[in-house]
This record gives sequence, structure tokens and C-alpha cells, in this order.
Amino acid sequence: MFSRINEDISSIMQRDPAARSRWEVLTCYPGLHAIIMHRWANACWRIGLKWLGRFISYVSRAMTGIEIHPGATIGQRVFIDHGFGVVIGETAEIGDDCTIYQGATLGGTSLSKGSKRHPTLGRGVIIGAGAQVLGGFTVGDGAKVGSNAVVVKAVPPGATAVGNPARVIEKDAHGERDDAAARMFAAYGLTSNGDDPLSKALHGLIDNAASQEMQLQKIIAALNAAGIAVEDVAPSDRFNAEQLNKLVE
Repeated sequence: MFSRINEDISSIMQRDPAARSRWEVLTCYPGLHAIIMHRWANACWRIGLKWLGRFISYVSRAMTGIEIHPGATIGQRVFIDHGFGVVIGETAEIGDDCTIYQGATLGGTSLSKGSKRHPTLGRGVIIGAGAQVLGGFTVGDGAKVGSNAVVVKAVPPGATAVGNPARVIEKDAHGERDDAAARMFAAYGLTSNGDDPLSKALHGLIDNAASQEMQLQKIIAALNAAGIAVEDVAPSDRFNAEQLNKLVE
């Protein structure tokens, strides 16, 4: 037990820039306390002491503000940062090295007892603050769920889900060199360069329109130089790609 606690503390020290000492993490981090108490509750749950498991879970919620059902499965080095308002359902499964921020819910959409009602998180998944992951599907290894996203379907490994309902953007193969930094600290499920697929699509369309306008200007200039008259068109407001890009940031 003590070796796992030591491993949890080391993981938090690596991932949280606000952590100043191991003693501070051990005494002042409710996410760590919730994980430790969940292990006690889960052990009781698995040997048939259901009421005791639920009672330990209840005490943990009162102490930390984090509600974890004793039947949930949680891997190693899971970091619940801040943690207040986090809810993790009975059939949820959380892989190793995941990070979950405050207000997140791993919930279910089915009322059928005995079924897989809650999500499964792969290794290294990041769940942003206020995110709702609802259903018995899988969020793949290394995926990120942005703040306040509502996810109701599977997320592929390495992808990012943002929005309500969540839109999924696949992992960019050219961004692999940023993976190490992102895993260390990707606040609230999003990296600093932004991962919203809708925003990226709009930026792409604007940049493409600006490129086409420049090409047309070059064509007109070449025609004029060759003595080919180009019919005058009533002037309009000049296309400003930078201004439009700022509107969708």
C-alpha cells in the first residue's frame, strides 16, 4: 500500500507545477486522499462488504468533495486535480496515468442494473474540468476531453473531443513531438495550440480564401501587362484574412 502511495505522490509531483513538496501533496491534495480511500472501499466491495464500501465512499465524498463509487476500477498513478465535484460511476474503468480535473463526470445513460453503464478510459487520458463523459464506451489511450465537453460516443486513441455535443479531431501525426509535454501538463484537456476541429476548419477556409485572392490579383496583373483588358468590377471591401481569423479564435 505504501509503495503505491509513494508512486502516486511522485506522479503528482511530475504533473502538477503547483506541487512544491511531497509532504504538501500527501497532506493537502484531496485527489490523492480520494484515491486512497477508494482503494479501501473497492476492497470491501469486491469481498462482498457492499455497505461498508459505500460508507467509506460516502465519508470520502464528505472529506474531499469527490464521489467515486466503490465498484469503479481505477488504475495506477491516476491524478484527480483539484477534484471538487468529480463523480465516477460504478462501472467506470480508469486506466493508468489518467488525469481528471474538477467537476468532471464519468456517468451513465442507462438504468439497467448489471450492465456496463459508465465509460472506460485508456492509459494517459485527460478529462478537462466540467466535462461529462456519459455511456459505456471507451476513450482511447492518450485521448483528451476538453473542458465542459459532453461526450456520448467513443473517442479514438490520441484524439481530442471538444464541445457540446463533443466533436472529435483525430491525432495529428505531425504533432508527435509535442506529446511528451502535453502528457506532463495539458491543462483542462486542451493544449496551448487549441484542438477545436471547427475552429481549425474555419481558419483553413479563411487562409484558403486569402490565398485564392492573392492568386487572382497576380493573374489580373499578368493580363494587364500582356495588354489584355480586364473588365472593371465595382470595388468592394478588401478581404482581410487576419481580421476574420481573430473572429474565430
